[in-house]
Amino acid sequence: MLSIGRAGRDLIAGLPLLLAVACAARRLFGLPPAYVLQAVALYALLAALVVRAAPAVLPGAGLGAANRVTLGRATLVLPVAALALHAGRLDAPAYWWIVAASTAALILDGVDGWMARRTGSATAFGARFDMELDAFLMLALSALVWLGGRAGPWVLLIGALRYLFVAAGRLRPALRAALPPSRRRKVVCVVEGAVLVSCLAPVMPGVAVGPAAAGALALLVYSFAVDVRWLVRHV
Repeated sequence: MLSIGRAGRDLIAGLPLLLAVACAARRLFGLPPAYVLQAVALYALLAALVVRAAPAVLPGAGLGAANRVTLGRATLVLPVAALALHAGRLDAPAYWWIVAASTAALILDGVDGWMARRTGSATAFGARFDMELDAFLMLALSALVWLGGRAGPWVLLIGALRYLFVAAGRLRPALRAALPPSRRRKVVCVVEGAVLVSCLAPVMPGVAVGPAAAGALALLVYSFAVDVRWLVRHV
């Protein structure tokens, strides 16, 4: 476990940015003060998980440069996720803000991995941190698509499949084994994010949301099926 002191400096440094993003969203869309507290609570949970999961030794000071980028992405993702608790109060400008913040987080998704490779500081923890943040963003976006009335509750499966896969691993140990690197997995993740963000854009016709989300879900199910098949056969 990384010392709280080393991780704490980076985690504390990220808090003002999270507050700035959450407070801006609250003021822009007339949300109650509870919204900011909910975003902070999500950040506190993230901080606890980072301190618990980070190894004792990481390249560079604190969490390392690449993980700081991932943490910066979290200051966008968590305020977006907290908006799901206030979906009934959101109007078109709020959804445009969600689209912008989520798009920025998705673009930055390629920066942390690039930085880790460029500096030779890639770690299993960094890859896991990045992946889990992506998974949480997909869950938040799919919840916003549903709660915003753009699609039925089935769309939650796009965000929930990752967690269902993890739960299945508790019943079938083979599913907990490491998977080989896959470009397919990365492409599918980008497609899922792009589709969900598009579904939230006010200019997306309502009749197009269901088919687009259904296609994204089918692609995701296929990708998970390929991985499950590989694990069952090779582990």
